[in-house]
Amino acid sequence: MKTALLLATTILMTLSTASTTAADATPPDAEKRPHVVKAPHGAERNDEYYWLRDDEREDKAMLAYLEAENAYADQVMAPLEPLENALYEEIVGRIKQDDSSIPARERGWWYYARYETGKDYPIHARRKDGPGVDALAIQQANERGDFAGEEVLLDVNALAEGKDYYAVGAYEVSQDNTMLAWADDTNGRRQYTFRFRDLATGKAYPEELRGTSGDLVFADDNRTVFYIENDPETLLTKRVKRHVIGTDPAQDVVVYEEADDSFYMGIDRTRDDRYIVIGVSSTVSDEIRYAPAADPQAFTVLAGRERDLEYQADHLDDRWVILTNADGAKNFKLVQAPSGSTSRKDWTDVVAHDENVLLETFELFDGFVALGERSEALERVRILRPGREDEYVAADEPAYSMGLSANTEPDTTKLRYTYTSLTTPATTYELDTATGERVLLKQQPVLGYDPSRYVTERVWATARDGERIPVSLVYRKGFERDGTAAMLQYAYGSYGMSMDPGFSVTTVSLLDRGMVYALAHIRGGQEMGRRWYDDGKLLNKINTFTDFIDVTDHLVAQGYAAKDRVAAAGGSAGGLLMGAVSNMAPDRYRVILSQVPFVDVVTTMLDASIPLTTNEYDEWGNPEQRQFYDYMLSYSPYDNLKAQAYPAMFVGTGLWDSQVQYWEPAKYVARLRDVDTGNGPVVFRTNMEAGHGGKSGRFRRFREQAEMYAFMLDQLGVK
Repeated sequence: MKTALLLATTILMTLSTASTTAADATPPDAEKRPHVVKAPHGAERNDEYYWLRDDEREDKAMLAYLEAENAYADQVMAPLEPLENALYEEIVGRIKQDDSSIPARERGWWYYARYETGKDYPIHARRKDGPGVDALAIQQANERGDFAGEEVLLDVNALAEGKDYYAVGAYEVSQDNTMLAWADDTNGRRQYTFRFRDLATGKAYPEELRGTSGDLVFADDNRTVFYIENDPETLLTKRVKRHVIGTDPAQDVVVYEEADDSFYMGIDRTRDDRYIVIGVSSTVSDEIRYAPAADPQAFTVLAGRERDLEYQADHLDDRWVILTNADGAKNFKLVQAPSGSTSRKDWTDVVAHDENVLLETFELFDGFVALGERSEALERVRILRPGREDEYVAADEPAYSMGLSANTEPDTTKLRYTYTSLTTPATTYELDTATGERVLLKQQPVLGYDPSRYVTERVWATARDGERIPVSLVYRKGFERDGTAAMLQYAYGSYGMSMDPGFSVTTVSLLDRGMVYALAHIRGGQEMGRRWYDDGKLLNKINTFTDFIDVTDHLVAQGYAAKDRVAAAGGSAGGLLMGAVSNMAPDRYRVILSQVPFVDVVTTMLDASIPLTTNEYDEWGNPEQRQFYDYMLSYSPYDNLKAQAYPAMFVGTGLWDSQVQYWEPAKYVARLRDVDTGNGPVVFRTNMEAGHGGKSGRFRRFREQAEMYAFMLDQLGVK
């Protein structure tokens, strides 16, 4: 048998000497090596491409195979370069390159981010509050290029210089506004390093806090910080440490360590800045600890963890306000408790449970509470005020997305919220809850875009078990539902994450070419309430996949698309969806776009050393139990590949992905090439410098999007 290195070298030589035309390109053929994956209950599976896994990302044969796939992708895509370039120029041409965010006021300063023309990364800055200084005035000054009085906190362009990948995860400023802490990631693996700088003197401190989650809070002394350290092997959030700026991190004290690997961890301050809060969450359970920010020595548990008890809490006006599913409130309810309470017996209802309304988030203000909720797959914002009837913020379109924006201070009557739809660019309003006056703070500038040329609608598709699946659609005005159009259908369908209809500058290029874009709100998300999520996870996961297929069938039957001109797209857990539907109904889709796909479900969930695995037993099931093993095996895309004609596929991943490891799509594509009897090309693109989110920088990701869309348009026959 050839050695792996010799085989990979042969592959590269073959690719380098092959014709540069797509028709003559020969895809790589990865070596098979026998390997048995065993489960604790005795089940065994053969995984001939298991060898492609290398946790260190150093194996020469593996790297050579990925490079060979990239070389093949280059050959297949070479004839489409003019289309890719056209798409890229269109997308970038819609972006106002010197744009800036809406300033948010906090402790006497206005914070914002702005971009400069031609640059990939933001500049994070602030301005001192004063007469005539407000969000609109600062935006207008930024528009004029007037940066007088601006203090630059982080120029990410300078920090990223010379790096293949760079991202600032978060930054925090101390309570006295003088100390800056920021976290960065240089390979996309989401393992952040914190650094510190004195904003008054410009002094940079020498220490670095490595291997963190990117979460950090300052105590009231402005020199003590609390941060979360990740496990170096599993990358899971593991312990909270206390650090004093200017000291050796080796001396940092552990203040809390989570023993259960099924829990994630976060750290924050309460709305009134009175407490520092440590929150731990699993799929079905939450627990919060808090300590006085002025003297954070001991942390008190607000409500002890119980299986199937979920809650989030914040503090203002000497009370805890808590969003919880306690007492059978499946769609959650809002309760409150006195400051010193540590017993659920003290919880009293503020907003009772409603089986038709899912409560998702809330924000506390001195005179009111803003509540983010959803009903019938649409979001809305409710305003609660003592002694007055509840009010709802109005919306004007049949399919839209609405939510709370950055409301950084509680002592105001003004509420910021965002509104968008498939035709309306992201818009932020400020509503004065005392007077009813609404001010438009900003709408995402989209150069050359006219929303009146496009139409959005909400339709309902009937699933095979009788459920009604909401679908958001957008197309260019003048579209005729005659069954000839090409369509891109997107969905996610996992973790209770709702995919709400929002504007995309990239989608416009598809609509202008006559395509329909469909967003399927399938089970596994929470668009229709908590039941929608429960019906699309664990032993109900198949519903996610059949919902997607049934939506496709409905839209084709209703004339929105030709049956042979449908594309499907999804990423991460949505990539699992793509793998499942292409196994179950390959004839429904002409082309599949799958980014960082979770496709090797059983092997990954059997390995507790892989990040996310233990956190997600309550999402997918624990395959160490035979019932879940068999069920997961029944839909795992890698395990269900078989001899049949598959759609054309574009599969993308990042070598440094910590969420879905690169070897899952690599193995999947290698096995797919063995069994696929179809004629459609399979392109596998690995970004060798990036992680789960793709390349860093605002323009680089559009280049990746343009390449995928060029592939799709070509396969669909869209001119």
